[in-house]
Amino acid sequence: MTATPAAATPAVSAAVSPSAAAPAVSPWRGRDLGKRTVSYTERDAILYALAVGARADDLDLVFEERLRVLPTFALTLAQWAPDALGALGAFDITTAVHGSQRLTARRPLPRSGEVSMTARVAAVWDKGGAAVFDIEVNSDHFLATWSLFAPGSGGFGGERGPSGPRRPEGAADQRLSVATHPEQAAQYRLLGDRHHMHIDPEAARAAGMPRPFLHGLCTLAAVTLPAAGALGAHPADLTELEARFSAPVFPGDRLTVDAWHDGPGGLRLEASAYGRPVLTGIRTRFAAAPAEPPAFDTEKPSDARLQQKESSDA
Repeated sequence: MTATPAAATPAVSAAVSPSAAAPAVSPWRGRDLGKRTVSYTERDAILYALAVGARADDLDLVFEERLRVLPTFALTLAQWAPDALGALGAFDITTAVHGSQRLTARRPLPRSGEVSMTARVAAVWDKGGAAVFDIEVNSDHFLATWSLFAPGSGGFGGERGPSGPRRPEGAADQRLSVATHPEQAAQYRLLGDRHHMHIDPEAARAAGMPRPFLHGLCTLAAVTLPAAGALGAHPADLTELEARFSAPVFPGDRLTVDAWHDGPGGLRLEASAYGRPVLTGIRTRFAAAPAEPPAFDTEKPSDARLQQKESSDA
């Protein structure tokens, strides 16, 4: 693939006490991050599908004659925007982490071609010792928002922002199993996110990790494939996606994914590895899913990519 300031803090009237003053506004809020046109080929879209878990027999994801591009591929095309904000000095790039991600797919991505995008800082939330930067990337094909948690950038007196979604009540309707593989981070980084911590053991240790770890967006995209299968939908029909990143996933980990049906074409999910949540507040929706979810026979195992467990102890 190839890639071709601030609102002032409101003044406090003499008739208004300081305690009643409006919250402060970060100087980064509203910052225009510019425009970018990114080109890609069918080969890039196929490599992406393979990197997030598509198999050789998923011909409409890996064979150019039938190719449908996964909507989450858009997040690799738009990776330049959060990187651009970090390069401007909004936060310490060595300590900031990807907190959550949202994606709305407006229309299918072409098999190959160019996508033009604009980006801006939609919001900056004050968490006290840290700030959360919402970076919005807009195009005719999608709207994507990165939320970056930046230690040391808070305390400016702004609003705290919305709280995270809660885990759905009651037992999950289904339990899925998603396997990652040891080479997955090395493959995914070729699609645009080449931060060293995902490939270099020394860089990973410097970031506080015992070894290189999987990109959060790779893990999230990998979960959407069995989510589509659970609904009888096609993964390329994804229209909405959001999630919070709770803990790292290491290449080769197997994820347990609890799923709750959420209306026609929708699922809410939570993914765990070794008993700890790694993705929370996941919400997916697929345009072409059936009105009624398929019935699942928990006595019969499904394929290697979408395995059902008979119990939490299995």
